Amino acid sequence: MLVSSRSLDEYRRMFALTDADLAGRVLDCPGGAASLTAEVTAAGGTALACDPVYEHPVEQVRATALESLGRGYAYHQANPDEYVWTYFRDPDHYLESRTRSVELFAADRAARPENYVRAALPALPFADRRFDLVLSSHLLFSYADRFDREFHVASLRELARVGREVRVFPLVPMGMTENPELAPVRAALAAAGLRTSVRPVDYEFQRGGNAMMTITRESGPSPRIGGDGPLT
Repeated sequence: MLVSSRSLDEYRRMFALTDADLAGRVLDCPGGAASLTAEVTAAGGTALACDPVYEHPVEQVRATALESLGRGYAYHQANPDEYVWTYFRDPDHYLESRTRSVELFAADRAARPENYVRAALPALPFADRRFDLVLSSHLLFSYADRFDREFHVASLRELARVGREVRVFPLVPMGMTENPELAPVRAALAAAGLRTSVRPVDYEFQRGGNAMMTITRESGPSPRIGGDGPLT
């Protein structure tokens, strides 16, 4: 899987984020080499990123992210029609923007390693409702060929355990414009007492990837799916 490096501005578009959304406690899961945590904390906010890749030193993650970015750049150059060139003008603009995010991430993780927690879905080391907003991009649903429905439901329930609101983007697998798993996953979440909604956003790079799902809990206590460790 790619180690991605999206900017705060991309997150704002993908998740329809407002300044009020970013005023609370934010979790980016998985964070990869995105610069959201760096940019939010630099502006005085509270953000944390978690990802299993953080078991590796920052320079190794930086190198992996740049290698992933180079592969993506080459693919975009060879297959431009598979993407929507509105947010990014062209592959060179994509490369420039994502490279900047990698460097911001690497500098911030080196300076504030406590904001980058090694953790993997579907079990996170955070207390119930530790975060006001959880953002999850380009893992769930994106890799439908690698993760089954059970993993998706368990992971989304876990994100809803640690966050008061969860937003997921995109909702279609890579290379597809429809997701037959979305409806049954939403049904399983509803059965677990979670309310979901899907709405379009002002961002589309992968064709068909222009909507996000929000998850909130119905009234009642949060069930413990995992993550009984200390508050981080």
